[in-house]
Amino acid sequence: MKNYNKGFVYFICLVSAMGGLLFGYDWVVIGGAKIFYELYFGIAGSPAMQGLAMSIALAGCLIGALTAGLLADKLGRKMLLLVSAFIFMTTAYGTGAFNTFSLFLLVRFLGGIAIGIASGLSPMYIAEVAPTSIRGRLVSLNQLTIVIGILAAQVVNWLLVSDDAAWNEEMAWRWMFWAAAFPASAFLVLAIFIPESPRWLAMKGKNGKAFATLVRIGGKEYAENEMRVYEKAEAQKRTQGGLKMLFSKPFRMVLVIGIVVAMFQQWCGTNVIFNYAQEIFQSAGYDVDNTFINIVVTGIANLVFTFVAIYTVDRLGRRALMLIGAGGLAGIYAILGLCYYMEMSGMMMVVLVVLAIACYAMSLGPVTWVLLSEIFPNRVRAVAMATGTFALWVASCTLTYTFPFLNAFLGTSGTFWIYACICLAGFIFFLLKLPETKGKSLEELEKELLK
Repeated sequence: MKNYNKGFVYFICLVSAMGGLLFGYDWVVIGGAKIFYELYFGIAGSPAMQGLAMSIALAGCLIGALTAGLLADKLGRKMLLLVSAFIFMTTAYGTGAFNTFSLFLLVRFLGGIAIGIASGLSPMYIAEVAPTSIRGRLVSLNQLTIVIGILAAQVVNWLLVSDDAAWNEEMAWRWMFWAAAFPASAFLVLAIFIPESPRWLAMKGKNGKAFATLVRIGGKEYAENEMRVYEKAEAQKRTQGGLKMLFSKPFRMVLVIGIVVAMFQQWCGTNVIFNYAQEIFQSAGYDVDNTFINIVVTGIANLVFTFVAIYTVDRLGRRALMLIGAGGLAGIYAILGLCYYMEMSGMMMVVLVVLAIACYAMSLGPVTWVLLSEIFPNRVRAVAMATGTFALWVASCTLTYTFPFLNAFLGTSGTFWIYACICLAGFIFFLLKLPETKGKSLEELEKELLK
């Protein structure tokens, strides 16, 4: 389909994808702030409290992912996007404002709930409003905004670091969190003006509103065709599916594929570079100032190669990019582990880290969200997307929590070799089990995957 309302479609998809921007910012900003708030709260000598501060938001993500699944079919996609925007806005201010560690942890947990809601809901909403021919590209916009948010957090952290130690300990980390309140406020206001998902409206019997939204997206003929598809699909199943249906035999394989794809995006190991960049670059021989610069370089690479994914996802396909990502990372990590084992340092290490980020950004990072938004059948999409997102955040929690232990017991070389083995296993799974989804409507995919 080429004759769609590009301005309207890109507007509603970009507004929804602002949830991804805030997800990326809030997820990464703590990595730059940690060395300062740890001094302020007096936890620099307590590994347990340091780990709690770093992981408490991930616990909130699990709650947010489950909340999105339970409520997205009841309240609608738009309402939950508004809820997540409000939580992002209030917690951005609260994280930097509170002076006690317990309140800091509470607000980080609540902010994690917003991340969990947005991480699953934004790509699902985009997939449901996007024309089939450009669905992959539009869902990839969510990953683009995530990496913009990551880069923004890295740049803000770098700019706020001062030679004045007192400023860093008292105010720099506060402004790192406060900066997110500005895009969160914009997200809250703009989300008021986007329509509800036409698929959700049709599922709720609100065919008039669904038709009107589809007309705005692609015109009357497009709307009539889409409504026929919706009605045909609904005629075959009049009941919405919950967890019981999701775990039933017809859906079992597609659920397994979704969970493996979601968890692999985290267990491939790339995200430890964002969360523990300071430790990784210091292991490669860099001081604090150069570490912050190198972190910004990884963020730029992340952004640039996400554009590669947006350009190729509807051309090469999802399966090909996942295979490229898993295989490429397996090789890069094997070499990176060898370099750490040989105690190499300097620019070579930065190049390898940037290559890993680039490989991830053009494949596993964005394509995971595209696949999760596509492969689940309509009647269980909300709860299935929540289940997949929940699995992703469980994987993220375990990845974040285990890296310091792996790094301590196996060294950085051994840790990256483990990630290389995981990536090799992922490559084999995708080669054998992952279907191609490009160029197919969500209803066509349902027929194929539930055979």
